[in-house]
Parts: sequence; structure tokens; C-alpha cells
Amino acid sequence: MLIHDDIFTWKGFGGVYQLAAGRCRLRIFDLSRGDHRNVTHLKPIVVVVSDLPHTGSGLRSVSVRSCTSHIATCVAHQFNIAPQRMTYVEYYPASHYGVNHEHVIPAKFDAVEFTWFDDKAMHPKWRPLPSPMLETVVELIEQSEAASAQR
Repeated sequence: MLIHDDIFTWKGFGGVYQLAAGRCRLRIFDLSRGDHRNVTHLKPIVVVVSDLPHTGSGLRSVSVRSCTSHIATCVAHQFNIAPQRMTYVEYYPASHYGVNHEHVIPAKFDAVEFTWFDDKAMHPKWRPLPSPMLETVVELIEQSEAASAQR
């Protein structure tokens, strides 16, 4: 079940300079709510972060990959998510390029594992999201995008 779908803004470092401040699309799903193949998940909270389309607004555009530990820490704090119950996923939608957009870079889903020190995510490790969790996340994203299109 989708419990959050919005633009997430995080504060950066460096006082007034706000280095590494940014924004991303954040979707949070709770697999313990609703019908998800009637399976009990050890990590039922699925956090999916995606870069926003580039608007050409200058230097403030920071990728989710470059700030993944900071974003995970902020999301866990702000939404009161226990890190050991969270699956953190970076989602990169398919993109097209070429004169007639004939070439496709397929969508990419990376699971990110962290080592948590106190309440801070550190030392991220990326790996492709394994099946069947991949199919579950794809289905959840498709459902959330269909719901967004109906609004």
C-alpha cells in the first residue's frame, strides 16, 4: 500500500551554503498493509527514491545516488522508519535517446544496503534489486503512477 508519494527535500551541509541539498521523488510503500501475495516481509517498508527531471535550474541539482546515505537517514527520521525494517531502492526510469528516440536505456532498480551507526546510514552498497522483490516494486510503482494519472 502506498503511504507517501511526493517531492522530498533534504537539507544540505555547510550552514548557509547548503552543500548537497536537494530534492527527489519519494514513494514509501508498506507491504504489511493490503494484499501483497500474502507473504510476510522482514522489511515491509519499501522506500523508492528517484531523481527529478532536470529543469536547468543550475548547480543545486544533486542526484539521489550522490546523497543516498543522507537521504536514507533523513527519510528514516522524518517518517519514523526503523532502518532494519526498510528496503531502500533507487529507481531510474527508462530513458530514450537518439534523433528519433530510437534507443532505450531500460529502467533500473538498485537496492541499497547501509551500515547504520547510531541513527545514520553509512557505507552504501548498491546491487540490482532481486526478484521477486523487483516484480513487487515494479507493480507498486505502476499502481502509484496510474493513481497519479487519475488525479
